[in-house]
Amino acid sequence: MDSLITAAARALAAGDPLGALNRVALREDAPALALRGIAMAQLGDLARARLLLRSAARAFGPREALARARCVVAEAEIALAARDLAWPAKPLEAARATLEQHGEAANAAHARLIEIRRLLLIGRVDEAERKLAALDPTPLPPAARATHELALAGIAMRRLRSAEARAALARAAESARQARIPALQAEVASAARLLASPAARLIARGTERPLLLQEVEALLASASLVVDACRHIVRDAASIVSLARRPVLFTLARALAEAWPGDVARDVLLARAFRAKHADESHRARLRVEIGRLRAALRGLADIDATRHGFAIAPLRAADIVVLARPVEEAHAAVLAFLTDGESWSSSALALALGASQRTVQRALDTLAASGKVQSFGRARARRWMAPPLPGFATTLLLPAPLPG
Repeated sequence: MDSLITAAARALAAGDPLGALNRVALREDAPALALRGIAMAQLGDLARARLLLRSAARAFGPREALARARCVVAEAEIALAARDLAWPAKPLEAARATLEQHGEAANAAHARLIEIRRLLLIGRVDEAERKLAALDPTPLPPAARATHELALAGIAMRRLRSAEARAALARAAESARQARIPALQAEVASAARLLASPAARLIARGTERPLLLQEVEALLASASLVVDACRHIVRDAASIVSLARRPVLFTLARALAEAWPGDVARDVLLARAFRAKHADESHRARLRVEIGRLRAALRGLADIDATRHGFAIAPLRAADIVVLARPVEEAHAAVLAFLTDGESWSSSALALALGASQRTVQRALDTLAASGKVQSFGRARARRWMAPPLPGFATTLLLPAPLPG
């Protein structure tokens, strides 16, 4: 490798893409193409970066497996930044195996971290946690250690383990400082701000207030009966009942919990659960049936009693009843949660992350675009969607992930 290639590689490692381009911008050999691709990625031109890396992989030839593996890892990282979550995982796994065979432990670990970050984005937290636990960050360079700690903090936040998340972010900040890469330091600072932003709202006795992550964690460990509108479950300190696939029952449970210790009129319950503007006897009969189903579902957690005007809920073991709601509630809050991370998403990537059909996601995007909450650029397969960040809210905590327990 000649001196210009070496100098360009060192500039990229230090987070100086312009310095790297100054050395290899006019060269068309395989190493220069690869370095130009990485530099363009750092400058934000992801489409051009991917083309350059693919050209470099072809130029290296079949005997230069190690160099081609590096290109595959770099392209996978660009795909992650471009939110191309459907990018095939097998080439990345093969590249990681090649890097390990050639003794490039740091690059192999980097490939593993890319895989873990993708798993986190699509809500596969258990799998991401297992893979991260198998990775020892001690021998890694500072930049990779910072990325490792960021992934650890992301898992801890989704698990509602605020102390672990705070400790991981402190270690990430120190590693990023040692790496002296401004973009990495900014990413750590952004994650720290996220941890200090409201993650949910508490609704109780007719009032509501925002909750930080550690406050949500404390609430779920308290003696309260919590109707969790983030994940559609009802829980106390001893047990959990999921109503995620029974939306009518959850709507009734939330309405009753918001009114506790009072009752809710039958007309109000009919309007919220069935959207019945003019209720007749058939609606009232259906309400009685659904209340009976809810009473059976919450057996052991709460009683539901009929009152003169409607129905009331009463906890059996808990001291009180509260509702835990999303910071921002609307029909397509989950889609907005992904789009407000500052990156551009395709509808196919959103569908993969949300576990929904692409047509369902497209309808949600069209609705949000009509109200001015998101915007798109590009056409056909190149079309991407973005939204401005919601100020003061930890939007990524709205991403799908199971609660502890």
